[in-house]
Amino acid sequence: MVEFKKIVEVGRVVMITYGPDAGKLAVIVDIIDHARALIDGPTTNVARQAMSFKRLNLTAVKVANLPRGASSPVVAKRLADQKISEVFAKTTYAKKLAARAARANLTDFGRFKLMIAKKQRRNVINREFAKLKKQN
Repeated sequence: MVEFKKIVEVGRVVMITYGPDAGKLAVIVDIIDHARALIDGPTTNVARQAMSFKRLNLTAVKVANLPRGASSPVVAKRLADQKISEVFAKTTYAKKLAARAARANLTDFGRFKLMIAKKQRRNVINREFAKLKKQN
């Protein structure tokens, strides 16, 4: 299994978890101290600002060759060149967020159909398990 280390470093893509920009992606441009970083998100309309690590989730995605203290146009160009939004969309974390959003947007009938699908899947699994159990 490949393990990605989520190290606080310049170029690390972060998800903002609190405040008006919650749910948006940004990039660490500079590290201020052990508790805060300067972030910028020119492609997601996140203003360049200092933010506490308590309000950020580090992702496994990193922007390569981003100089420390890079300006917004440089960050935007690197994000576009390296297709960071597409890379992030392929991560497990992004897929989990998308599934959570899809489930939150279900209607009553959608939740009912999901329940029926889960029931059908559970019945198939239980039948196959019973067959395997019977063989032993």
